[in-house]
Amino acid sequence: MDTLKIKKVNKGTNLSDKLICFVENFSWEDVKYHMLGELQTWTFTDWETPFAAIVNDQIVGIAYIRKEDYYPLPEIYPWVSGIFVAEDYRGHRISEKLIFFANEYAKKNGFDKTYIPSIHVGLYEKYGYRYLRDIVNYGNGTDRLYVKEI
Repeated sequence: MDTLKIKKVNKGTNLSDKLICFVENFSWEDVKYHMLGELQTWTFTDWETPFAAIVNDQIVGIAYIRKEDYYPLPEIYPWVSGIFVAEDYRGHRISEKLIFFANEYAKKNGFDKTYIPSIHVGLYEKYGYRYLRDIVNYGNGTDRLYVKEI
């Protein structure tokens, strides 16, 4: 694989337009339209932001750092969420690099931990996260909450 770059995406830039196009065409149907709305109306405030994984000037992955996620838990933040890597680029540790970049960004912004919600067991533990507890999302489903000290 060619050189991977992770970049913070800023509102109204060529990169934000490319990120919108990437999300329009990706296969994660459950969240595609929600994520598109967030990017198109730029719902990010303060330190919140999306990140793009880029190979050969092409976006191949995305992640967010947010104050809120799909959970009624305003006391828990920042969330690392919306992590997605295009199928052709999986297996190259791009998710890990996106998460690492998001954690470095969070640390620079004064945070000492981040949270990731997931249904997966054994995935985020590889990146230093530990299971905290089960949480209920706005759709009334149960997910696992992971935390990492950064």
